Amino acid sequence: MRVIAWLVEGTWPACVDAVRAHAPDDAEVVLLHVSGPDVPAVAHGAFAGLLGRGHRELDPGDRVEALGGMSAASLLDAAAERLGRPCVREERSGRVEREVVAAAEGAGLLVLARDGDRSRLGPKSLGPAVRFAVDHAPCPVLLVWPEPAPDLGTIPPSPPHHA
Repeated sequence: MRVIAWLVEGTWPACVDAVRAHAPDDAEVVLLHVSGPDVPAVAHGAFAGLLGRGHRELDPGDRVEALGGMSAASLLDAAAERLGRPCVREERSGRVEREVVAAAEGAGLLVLARDGDRSRLGPKSLGPAVRFAVDHAPCPVLLVWPEPAPDLGTIPPSPPHHA
């Protein structure tokens, strides 16, 4: 069985802990980090549009991209240490939600954390990327709270009954 843990800054410890608790000992564990193209693209665009056409060597987008890669590697290193067992570290870049779904192809389990409004129960506790992954994953999904789940009293009220 292959278990994919989608790791995102701020919520990754809960995903690693869920893998430790729920993945069989003989499972192949893949720690996945996906970098979106947004931030480097904005830096490239700002430089080209406003600051310096013709001076590619000064483009800050390349530096931003390199820093993002170093950050991803640090996150994967910390997650592997927390996991405490052999694992594969995988870095991808592209549209985050689509890369996660593609990485889950053939997996036995995808582990991911809620990324929306985590102050209450309900559908708004899932942001767009996690919602996409939950809806499109080609394998079972384990969705975890990055911190203790809110009280049941936070469930949104039922819609009015129509007769």
